[in-house]
Amino acid sequence: MATFVPSGPGRLARLDTLFTALLQSGPLASGTVDVAVDQRGHVVGTAVWESPRTGPETPGPFLAQLPAFLRALGLRGALAAARHRAVLHRPRPRLPHWYLAEIGVAARARGLGVGTALLEHRLRRIDGARGAAYLESSTDRNRALYRRHGFVELGVITGLPSGEPMAMWRPRASAPTPI
Repeated sequence: MATFVPSGPGRLARLDTLFTALLQSGPLASGTVDVAVDQRGHVVGTAVWESPRTGPETPGPFLAQLPAFLRALGLRGALAAARHRAVLHRPRPRLPHWYLAEIGVAARARGLGVGTALLEHRLRRIDGARGAAYLESSTDRNRALYRRHGFVELGVITGLPSGEPMAMWRPRASAPTPI
């Protein structure tokens, strides 16, 4: 996010606006957000999934959030983010699939299995529906986690100014598994 929302005054507010717009333009409109909480009810992790599309992508939810994207990023940042999104979108399989848009774990909960629990929770449901899943991964550590859960590397995504994430695919289960 530092590429689009650099450090400075108002950064946290702009990031909040950006993430809210991202959620409302995709997963909240057509997917799901899984939340992990600790024993005291504090959120310690989230996984944001877009559900499989049944037709071509429609710009409606994105366009509805355009004013928020412009507030968060400014015109130049919004154009850079749109280019970034287009590069990430190119290698996405055309087959129906769940897309892991974001997964995050609070610093205080890292290493405790929260990310694994979030991933396993949704993958059980995807397997139960005989679905497939896709994601992009930026780190070797995360790729190892995804490989343990049946994802295979499709290749490095090139053309981004800050890194080369790996496209990863998890084929649909051959037989339904209980949810």
